[in-house]
Order: sequence, then structure tokens, then C-alpha cells
Amino acid sequence: MRSDGRNNDEIRKVKITQGFIDNAEGSVLIEMGGTRVICTATIEEGVPPFIKDNNHGWLTAEYSMLPRSTQTRNTREAKIGRIGGRTHEIQRLIGRSLRSIVDLKRLGNRTIWIDCDVIQADGGTRTASITGGYVCLVDALRFAVDNGMIQHYPITGYLAAISAGNVKGESMVDLCYEEDSKADVDLNVVMKIGNSQDSRGTTPIAEFVEVQGTAEGQAYSRKTLNHLLDLSEKGIAELFEIQRELSK
Repeated sequence: MRSDGRNNDEIRKVKITQGFIDNAEGSVLIEMGGTRVICTATIEEGVPPFIKDNNHGWLTAEYSMLPRSTQTRNTREAKIGRIGGRTHEIQRLIGRSLRSIVDLKRLGNRTIWIDCDVIQADGGTRTASITGGYVCLVDALRFAVDNGMIQHYPITGYLAAISAGNVKGESMVDLCYEEDSKADVDLNVVMKIGNSQDSRGTTPIAEFVEVQGTAEGQAYSRKTLNHLLDLSEKGIAELFEIQRELSK
């Protein structure tokens, strides 16, 4: 039994509040246990210069943590004058993940910004950002279709992410900070699944978008990796169901 009473294969309680920010085309507050992230989606005309002649739109992400989102105060990166390496890594992960379920050609000459701001961190902030970022992205693109900004809905499926790890020899999913800080193995797993059945009525199979796996202490075996991926897949399946309910 874990410190918060969960079994090793249980994710934390999830709550997603849509329309959390009035000004954004799409916005949510996602809460996973003690982790809370505000995600917003903004649609802007124009694309970055590096894809200007590619006849499709773009999606990118920014991520930040409020100074007291953690137990001790973090210095704002704006005060330092540069974005840290960890922030760069997380922003790129969020952007890559969300682009995997968007038909960018249907966006036209537009850029979507996904902003993820952590207001309280208790482990799994990057994975919560991806799961919440997907929901606000869907809301923003439905807004765009309803208001004639784009003609065709460009989302091709569902997307969610979860953490997993080995703590004192135990494999578990959705680590809180206390568990993550002690983990010997740390995984972040992103998966997607189609949003409709195929022509034979078969439900699409969930696929991996990205797997980040690190041995914080001793190296780990293929058996351990397989177990962690199984736990992650089960947890993400639960997140897909939550997203489906929100999209009805």
C-alpha cells in the first residue's frame, strides 16, 4: 500500500475543469492528486518562418511552474533571463505529443499555442500537462470550427500521458512527489488512440507516442520495463475514458 492508500496500479483522483480561463479559445484546470496545472490553447494567424511554405499549420507549447508550486520557492526563469534545460525538454515533449494527434494541414496558416502553467506540483506535472493540454486543444479546435475559422475538425484521436516508476523494488503508476523523489526507475509514457472505429467496427489500438525511461539508481531489466509499460497503459486507458466523457 502506498502513502496515499492507492494500490500500485491505481492512478490518483483526476478532475478536469473546462473553460477555466474566460479569455482563451480552450482552457482547463487539470488536477491529478496534489498536482494542479492550468492549460490554455490560443489560436493565432500565421506560422513560424521554418514552415512558412509547407502549406500547413503549427502547434507548439510553453510550460512553466509558479514559484510556490513546490515546497520551497523556485526563482522565476524570467528573473534569471533564460529558460532552463528542464523547461525546454518538457515544452518540446508537450508540443511533440500534441502534434501527433492533429492534422496540421487542416489548420491552414495558423499556429496553436498550448500554455501549461503548474500552480501546484506533486509529481507528474509534464504528463498532467499533456493530458490537460489535449482537452483544452480539443475545446479550442471545436471553437474554431463552430466560428468558421477552420472548415474541418483536425483532431485524429485521443492523447494522454502518465508517469510510472520503481520505488524500493515496487513498480507503480502515477507517482506523487514523495514516490518520484525516491524512485530507482522513472518513466513518462505518452499514448494515443483513434477517436472512432475502423471500417470493420474494430476499436483502434492504443499506440505509444513517446516513452522516456531513466534509471535513477541501478539499471533495470526488460521485465521491469514491460511491467511499467503495462501499468502505464492501464492508467492511460482510464484517462482516455475521462477524456471521452468530457468530449460528449
